[in-house]
Amino acid sequence: MMEENEMKEKDELFSKAVKAGKRTYFFDVKATKNDEKYITITESKRRFDEGLQRFFYEKHKIFLYKEDFEKVAKGLTDAINYVETGEYPADYYDQPEPRPYDNAQGESRGEIDSAIDRWFDNLN
Repeated sequence: MMEENEMKEKDELFSKAVKAGKRTYFFDVKATKNDEKYITITESKRRFDEGLQRFFYEKHKIFLYKEDFEKVAKGLTDAINYVETGEYPADYYDQPEPRPYDNAQGESRGEIDSAIDRWFDNLN
């Protein structure tokens, strides 16, 4: 039987670390059991725990699947271009407004986004 590290190495096909200030971003290509490739993007920040008096790494992970690559790449490119030039992409106003939806608990998208925003605000 394979050990956990060997299985992890088998699933991880490519890895690239990018140091950016106090953060490190890891871009990892992995494969499912059906050999479908996907990317995980992990943001890692070094933090200090006052109670334990030691450093730890806070990590946030995003999974990108092959069918979403083109849309995510375009969105990121558009956002970067806007930051650099202040210009909106040509199709900016053609986008439909995000519609609220109900999840299993009956919360609307706006309520969920607001809760997520509060959660991220509390991280700082």
